[in-house]
Amino acid sequence: MALPVRCVTRSLRAGALQIPRPHRTVKSQARRITSESPAVQTPEHVPPQRPLLLATQPGALIQDPNQDGSVPSRRDRIRDAKPYSDFLTDTFHRQHDYLRISVTERCNLRCLYCMPEEGVPLSPPKELLTTPEIVMLSSLFVSQGVTKVRLTGGEPTVRRDIVPLMQQIGALRAHGLRELCLTTNGLSLHRKLEPMVDAGLTGVNLSLDTLDPWQFQLMTRRAGFGAVQKTIDRIFELNRAGAGIKFKINCVVMRGLNDREILPFVELTREKKVEVRFIEYMPFDGNKWSEGKMFSYQEMLDRIRSRYPDLQRVKGHKNDTSKTFQVPGFVGKLGFITSMTNNFCGTCNRLRITSDGNLKVCLFGNAEVSLRDIIRKVNRGDPIDDAAFKALEQAALERIGRLPPSSSQSLVVPNSEELLNVIGMAVKRKKEKHAGLGELEHMKNRPMILIDSTTSSQRRLQSYPRRSQFGFSPTFRPPGRLLFPLPSVTAANQITAGELRLFSTTTRRHLPNDDDEKLKLTHVTASGAAHMVSISEKPPTKRIARAKCTVRFSSPTPLALIRDNQIKKGDVLGVARIAGIMAAKRTPELIPLCHPVALTHAEVTLVPRSSSSSNSSSSGDGEGKGEREQEEGGRDEIEITATVSCDGKTGVEMEALTAAGAAALTVFDMCKAVDTGMVIEGLRVVLKEGGKSGRWVEEEKVE
Repeated sequence: MALPVRCVTRSLRAGALQIPRPHRTVKSQARRITSESPAVQTPEHVPPQRPLLLATQPGALIQDPNQDGSVPSRRDRIRDAKPYSDFLTDTFHRQHDYLRISVTERCNLRCLYCMPEEGVPLSPPKELLTTPEIVMLSSLFVSQGVTKVRLTGGEPTVRRDIVPLMQQIGALRAHGLRELCLTTNGLSLHRKLEPMVDAGLTGVNLSLDTLDPWQFQLMTRRAGFGAVQKTIDRIFELNRAGAGIKFKINCVVMRGLNDREILPFVELTREKKVEVRFIEYMPFDGNKWSEGKMFSYQEMLDRIRSRYPDLQRVKGHKNDTSKTFQVPGFVGKLGFITSMTNNFCGTCNRLRITSDGNLKVCLFGNAEVSLRDIIRKVNRGDPIDDAAFKALEQAALERIGRLPPSSSQSLVVPNSEELLNVIGMAVKRKKEKHAGLGELEHMKNRPMILIDSTTSSQRRLQSYPRRSQFGFSPTFRPPGRLLFPLPSVTAANQITAGELRLFSTTTRRHLPNDDDEKLKLTHVTASGAAHMVSISEKPPTKRIARAKCTVRFSSPTPLALIRDNQIKKGDVLGVARIAGIMAAKRTPELIPLCHPVALTHAEVTLVPRSSSSSNSSSSGDGEGKGEREQEEGGRDEIEITATVSCDGKTGVEMEALTAAGAAALTVFDMCKAVDTGMVIEGLRVVLKEGGKSGRWVEEEKVE
């Protein structure tokens, strides 16, 4: 069953999908103020705004007008408020209403902390998100409650269609979007700023690490300080005209390079309404990070207070990434982004989509999952260009046209259910906080240019499988079925909130007379897509699982060395035991659809066994029998048993299996130099207790 959603406009039910153009007066005001200044260069051709297909869910913050056309009161909105989307809420109750989208990998600068001097390998164009795909993903996230979208890069202004793209995303303001922002180096923004404001731009974060033109060329490896200054002047000019652009300057402080410019940046806020944010130097692939180059937050504060001792802390928003200060009497403010020394993970509300369509739940995490591959399934796996989007749109219009104007049936966007399932799983795996200062520099991650600009948090995660590992097949729905109504709810098929599965809108079917249905795989939907099964309605119970496996050696040598602790790599049994326990705790990061659970106990035992020694001690034919067994492969082995328990809603069989398997692999790794013929065999669950299935031992069920 498809995801139930709410129509965003009454005109949509009647078949009219036109979105009104924004009413802005900035352009005319700006032209009056700057009538004597050079004309602003605008794109030669800006195509008209396209109708947009938008799916919404009760979590979206949408203010539908009343029947008489009036806007609902604040009291009415509070009374009718819906819970925030579960797909964008992680296990630490953080609600992610801020989406950052990288729209290009290209950049016209080569900043020291962001990109290697030689640049980075660029993805083929077909692997990057198209404009329709970015708009479709933006609409999906807005439908779930995202109120702020920031376009980043690379450098977003180098994208040819950046203005038309912003116009289409800006149209989502009618459906709950409140802020449309841009992170830029400012090199060419002054030529496109005015049409961007008309498209709905509300905020600009400008990356600038020095106010010295010569130092600028050193830090960016390019000239262009004059162009950046034009952008800054133009922003102030448009704000005087009433544009209302929230303007911030991001400065990455590096010891011995630009730390002497902290005070000049502070002075910039004396008469200018701008927030200068000082950012601690962070490690990314290729930027040659070292702790010695990092100028800490406390050092910055000390230096500023040496000149401005009355610097005061300013109360900010709960989701702010920066700690905000102000010098009394100054117009602007100061901010400090302290990702390295004082993380802000507890209030993180940001998600990222890379230019190649991967979802990152954290700037410092290397875990990614492809949304591009899923959204393209409706187009046979090919990029959705303008022509393909129009075909999808036409199919939707035709479908809507067959609905009566008074119909109360809801509508959905193509692939919305599958996309939300994957998004929800990624968000639920987000960690509480990122690794410490000493670990981040050694973690593998993208170069900063291939992620986006600053902030967010999380420690290293195991990479997400791509779609082939998830089991998604490149199926294609006929255009006529891309947008379809849901059946009306009756007493016979009414769905309660408790019956909905987590990350899925399909309900658990109860067919006691259908053996095939009772035996179907629970982690696979009817369409063949993988999803995480809901455990929300299960009662917490004491759960235990035990798994076993055996490492069998091809000769008696390794077992003798293990017993004498003579293996060159060290204590085999001790290291394998620790490896098994660690693996049990990290199982959800290794098995994509495995629920994270709080383990109460994990134990791994390794028992060396040598049947050849017992055989050789027997008389007569026993000795020959032992020799024959060694010739046939040997019976020296280590039996591994892993026992895991928890007090929770789901079993821990996977944790026990992972623990036993990791312990066996550790034994193999440490002994492979003396025995290349080892065999790991018999990995299985031998005991399970707790839950609806009761107690199970080997192949026997005990009630």
